[in-house]
Amino acid sequence: MKVNEVLDAKGLACPMPIVKTKKAMTTMEPGHVLEVLATDRGSIADLEAWAGNMGHQYLGYKEDGDVLKHYLRKNSDGEDKPEKKHEQTITNEDLKKLDTEAITLVDVREPAEYEFGHIPNAVSVPLGELEGNLDKIDKDKDVYVVCRTGSRSDLAAQKLSEKGWNVYNVVPGMKEWDGEVTK
Repeated sequence: MKVNEVLDAKGLACPMPIVKTKKAMTTMEPGHVLEVLATDRGSIADLEAWAGNMGHQYLGYKEDGDVLKHYLRKNSDGEDKPEKKHEQTITNEDLKKLDTEAITLVDVREPAEYEFGHIPNAVSVPLGELEGNLDKIDKDKDVYVVCRTGSRSDLAAQKLSEKGWNVYNVVPGMKEWDGEVTK
């Protein structure tokens, strides 16, 4: 595959691979291909969802040892779609006030992130597995989606909202969560 630019995002965690990819894509010519080198397994779902949201084409990825090589093609019309953000959000502080038994709390981080600490009663559904696990999410309750920084959860909230759930994105997410944590 012909690659026009290579971006090294190895060692970076969400949201930095997306931030760097977004910046690199703004200077690229329409139709050109960007190879993103990453070590964060969450980047698989993150970059695919981000590219689709922005109108770029996610071509796929290859594994080379511990490095994931992602391939994205800049949209051909040369115009980036405006970045969408899920409108319904809730702060960490306001989430702490809710009865987590009365809501559905979905943690879309990778399994290892979840295992090292999550909000009690949160259901683990990594972003990359969301489509295949919709049955784990109760449509009769409000859904609150959390990740490390609010980026993956924003993408998940958009997907769930499009499918009929009443969803809130938890910001700024687990990175600044100071409430109770289950390990």
